[in-house]
Parts: sequence; structure tokens; C-alpha cells
Amino acid sequence: MATSGKKGETVEVKVTDEPATAAKPGAAKAGAQRPATPAVRWDDSKMGSHYANVCNVAITREEFALVFGTNQTWNNTQKEIVIDLNTRIMMNPYAAKRLAMLLANYLREYENRFGELKIDAARGEAAGNA
Repeated sequence: MATSGKKGETVEVKVTDEPATAAKPGAAKAGAQRPATPAVRWDDSKMGSHYANVCNVAITREEFALVFGTNQTWNNTQKEIVIDLNTRIMMNPYAAKRLAMLLANYLREYENRFGELKIDAARGEAAGNA
């Protein structure tokens, strides 16, 4: 698991879901070692931060599009709700599945620490909210 460090800091990351590299002839001998996992440097010099309380997903065979935005509607009796979209992230299905697994693990950890998050599946919001 990787954690973000200080700007420009090198962080060691162990990749566990990557397929094994092709073996060289004679590498199957006892004591043969796999190549060392390279260090990953997280460059956050161009990173922006955005708050989102709305997310939607669209898919094609080749990619997932995650669209994030903010619902700033204060009055729920309005005839129209405007969502200010600010970020779209495109990824392939494999990256999307890894993201889903990562989020599931962190949600499980969050609920173990702070209690279960109850979601009204029909309305897509926290249970008990109006």
C-alpha cells in the first residue's frame, strides 16, 4: 500500500496484482530471485484538489469515465438542481477494478474505526437525510 509523502518524496510501493515477469532460461533454479520492484516517485507538482459531493460513472468497452462535481442546491423544493461538474477521470476497466478494490478496503477500515455508513440505496444518500 502506498501513502502520499512530501512533495517530490520517493515512496516505496510493492505491486502485488501485477502478473509475474517472463522467466529467463535457467531462472527456475533454486534460489533464483525476481527483479527488485522499482521505487515509485509520486510527483504532485501538477496536482489539483477538488471537493465533490456528487459522482457519476459512464462506461464503454474500453474505458470508465468518472465525473465529479458539487451539488450546491440549498433548497430541496427547487424545480431544477444544478450540479457544478469540475473533474472527469478516464481509466481502463482494470484500473477501475483496482480503484474499486482499494475503495472497498478503505471503506471497510473506515467503518471499523468510526462505525457503519448507512446508505439509502434507493435514494443514493446517507440514511436519515432529507
